[in-house]
Amino acid sequence: MDVDNELDQNLLHQFSCLGTTDKDDLVKQLQRLLAGSHLNETTATFFLDMNNWNLQAAICSYLDYEVPTKLPCMSLLCDSTIGEGESVPPNTKFRKSWRIQNSGTEMWPEGICLHHTGGAVMGCTSVPVPSLASKDSMELNVTLTSPNEVGLFQSKWRMMTTNGCYFGDIIWVIITVSESGTLAVTQQLHQLSTSANDAQMC
Repeated sequence: MDVDNELDQNLLHQFSCLGTTDKDDLVKQLQRLLAGSHLNETTATFFLDMNNWNLQAAICSYLDYEVPTKLPCMSLLCDSTIGEGESVPPNTKFRKSWRIQNSGTEMWPEGICLHHTGGAVMGCTSVPVPSLASKDSMELNVTLTSPNEVGLFQSKWRMMTTNGCYFGDIIWVIITVSESGTLAVTQQLHQLSTSANDAQMC
């Protein structure tokens, strides 16, 4: 079995250190070790019972059942945000943009999204992402709202399949919120400039 690369070799070492036979404790340990899977108590109990309450066997069974044999691949090529590095006023909408690539050998399945996985919540927490052919790249945009307080804020985002498996490079949103921030104005001016140029071309 190919263990998902999120579960490193330290996890296997932890198995040997978990020497309890208390069933309630085993359920809690299974839920903790598979925390990213949002495993509920009933499901954890089922997989443990199916494997004679062997924690390592239960985790292997769960991964065999839940995780696809091959996850999609995604590489972050660059942050292409207009006005990147400028601060944002409090409680203001702004746009983050990245160029990403399907770095795998197969087309992405339908239903993929970019999902917020940690840090500051700035309004939006999930953005649908279209299917992308192998080696193709695209511009990925997310409209967010800056926090009410001034300061430095960050949030972590990952690509996610329909069954909740994360894949690809981590995408970070790191912003400075300041009363004198100009990012939103810069982006609005850029949008007006682009619209004017498009109109002239027509």
